[in-house]
Amino acid sequence: MKLNVKAALLSAFVLPGLGQVVRGERVKGGILLVLSNLFVLAALFLVLKGMGPVLVEAKLNGTVDAINLSQKLAAGAPAAKTLLACFAALWCYAVIDALFGRGNRS
Repeated sequence: MKLNVKAALLSAFVLPGLGQVVRGERVKGGILLVLSNLFVLAALFLVLKGMGPVLVEAKLNGTVDAINLSQKLAAGAPAAKTLLACFAALWCYAVIDALFGRGNRS
């Protein structure tokens, strides 16, 4: 299997940016790895931040109010969706760059 195909598969199914590291583009791969993790963790933080008050209320009352939960999640949804869209774009770039990029080829 060609190195470009292996790199694209690594970027697609393991971590975006890992294919660039395998191909010898360590700086680009490191930047893609850091950015992809930041996007996912920031989106997760926003979702959990919205769920926090609802979970505390559920712990005190013993029940979860579905309407309250959906309202709290919807408040942070636009920012989380934007971050996940950025991650998806970065993922696509990493896969295409690993497959067709001009880095070290073998």
